[in-house]
Amino acid sequence: MVLPGRGTPRVLTCRVLQSPLAGVSDRIFRGLVRRWAPGALLFTEMVNATSLELGFGTQKVEELADEEGPIGVQLFDHRPGAMAEAARRAEAAGAFLIDINMGCPVRKIARKGGGSGLIRDPALACRIVEQVSAAVAIPVTVKTRLGWCGDSADPVGFARALERAGAQALTLHGRTRAQGFSGAADWGAITRVKAALTIPVIANGDINGPDDALRCLEQTGADGVMVGRGTMGAPWLVGQIDAALRGRPVPPTPGALERLRLAQEHLHALVTAKGDHGLLIARKHMGWTCQGFPGAAQLRHALMRAPDPAQADGLLEHAAQELSPQVGG
Repeated sequence: MVLPGRGTPRVLTCRVLQSPLAGVSDRIFRGLVRRWAPGALLFTEMVNATSLELGFGTQKVEELADEEGPIGVQLFDHRPGAMAEAARRAEAAGAFLIDINMGCPVRKIARKGGGSGLIRDPALACRIVEQVSAAVAIPVTVKTRLGWCGDSADPVGFARALERAGAQALTLHGRTRAQGFSGAADWGAITRVKAALTIPVIANGDINGPDDALRCLEQTGADGVMVGRGTMGAPWLVGQIDAALRGRPVPPTPGALERLRLAQEHLHALVTAKGDHGLLIARKHMGWTCQGFPGAAQLRHALMRAPDPAQADGLLEHAAQELSPQVGG
């Protein structure tokens, strides 16, 4: 997949993208995803252009220089000038591309005109794309939804306008803002948008495994897929889907012991990077990862209440020892 931009074209060799996930897709999580999918396009957590302007959230952008592989920076805001300046900073930090969020359904973001709120103001959405595209040489892409709600949705018209404004690829979530994450994703609507555009279209929504991805691409004709919530606690998912799309053997899903060791590794990395606060972040990851084996529910219950990293690590280690093959007699 080739994304031209205004400078040297950027080439994606992997057709599976990892969605930006607030509070999840930080540098440590991206490192785990890379273990199974070294060439995939991953994203930082969403970056608020206004916050970046005020000096907050800079680490999300500045830490890009320490990573290998393509990483996009997804920006959100309703002010074209602030978005353009944030895009310049992200480009200088080493971003592979800039993605403009026009799909986040969170009310506090949408009601201020950011995220999916831009769907209700196509003229502003296009001005943002135009100014960001003019500000950087790297590709500028958009992630959006089918519309604000079912009655007003015009995904083809909105997508065409974004393409004319300069978007060089479009990721389309097959739900409206009103749906949030409920109901089934409408892959048929993605099919219609793909047929109407000349830029690459990435399908998003209800892609939770290799079979889903294969069916989605066959139905929609999309250029790739983006996976999001399905990777929470499953950083191997992007690599599994990538293997399936290439016709290669799909890496096995880690078993119980591997999951426990992965949860320990994730905990240690977060605590090393953030101190005791890392435990608060690790709790959700441990809860997602520690599933699907006997005693998992009780373990999760204990992990959520562990008062310090050492106790959480001890719980994981004890569970791992219980699962490990017994040596001797």
